[in-house]
Amino acid sequence: MAQLYYRYSTMNAGKSIDLIKVAYNYEERGKHILTLAPSVDNRYGVGQITSRIGVSRKAIIVDSSTDIEKLYLEEESKQHLDCILIDEAQFLTKQQVIQLAIIVDTHNCPVLCYGLKNDFSNELFEGSHYLLVYADKIEEIKTICHCGRKATMVARVVDGKMVTEGEQVVIGGNDMYVSLCRKHYMAHDLGPEFK
Repeated sequence: MAQLYYRYSTMNAGKSIDLIKVAYNYEERGKHILTLAPSVDNRYGVGQITSRIGVSRKAIIVDSSTDIEKLYLEEESKQHLDCILIDEAQFLTKQQVIQLAIIVDTHNCPVLCYGLKNDFSNELFEGSHYLLVYADKIEEIKTICHCGRKATMVARVVDGKMVTEGEQVVIGGNDMYVSLCRKHYMAHDLGPEFK
């Protein structure tokens, strides 16, 4: 029985490398997968899922207007799909998350979504919100704060200082975002490298 998985974490926890590893495991066994990535995340080039350790793979780009069920059916008509993998799933819309649930329930194809849960101001992204509602399995991928405790929040850094206001989506990497535990997020303590 297929399921909808939501694997979330803060930044730098290894979500993309985990997705690439899962893709490799499926393909190593002769299985076919559909790999999707949002058009908004172009840090490493459009249509690329890239881990910070340098491993990457191609993906089909989706934006807020993409009908993922229709895309799935088009790709399935070319060859049977054994799994769908989605990077940066926080950027999905409510309707797209519902489409993923339909793919799982109607077409019996497992879907694994990887993404952030909350943004830099501690609000849920739309995709995260609805994945928390619709996913069959929710799994946290852990990373640590500079103090060694589990990081659960993401701080946005501008000119060496933590900011809590601004547009929800500003694409960036280690230069703009730091994963923190709640204590250090609340204290605006970005760690020794920002002192």
